[in-house]
Amino acid sequence: MSRMMETLTLGRVVGEVVDMFTPTVKMDVIYSSNKQVSNGHELMPSVITAKPRVDIGGEDMRAAYTLVMTDPDFPSPSDPYLREHLHWLVTDIPGTTDVSFAGREVVEYETPKPVVGIHRYVFMLFKQARGRQTVRVPASRDNFNTRQFSQENGLGLPVAAVYFNAQRETAARRR
Repeated sequence: MSRMMETLTLGRVVGEVVDMFTPTVKMDVIYSSNKQVSNGHELMPSVITAKPRVDIGGEDMRAAYTLVMTDPDFPSPSDPYLREHLHWLVTDIPGTTDVSFAGREVVEYETPKPVVGIHRYVFMLFKQARGRQTVRVPASRDNFNTRQFSQENGLGLPVAAVYFNAQRETAARRR
């Protein structure tokens, strides 16, 4: 098992959010303060207020991708009864580009605001089977299900994923 898949499994992203998959595309998620998302690392809420740059290292310009960002610990890790909370959904992203440059934002970026406990925020990239395609827009951000969304829209397993942790930022932690 690759180091990346190992951290996704240890962080319970594989299992709770997606099934085991083989990463085939490079994806970098970078917030405005040049903070790159690394599996299991913590980012402060003050760093993640604006949507990140997502670079996709696909080989084929004709390929199109869908990006999903969720919080599987919503509203709290000890009682995630609204799991998963959808924070961002972008479709029709051309390979070899970044999401802000191209792609169709179906659900606009919602700033993560963890209130209780440490939350995981997961970015998953899916290759669209039929090039550009229409996806069903979820009725609600709450109780979103990545597996079900993928299945309903013919996306299959992810081709890349990465996650970070965040918790409420107190005045003492900001210093």
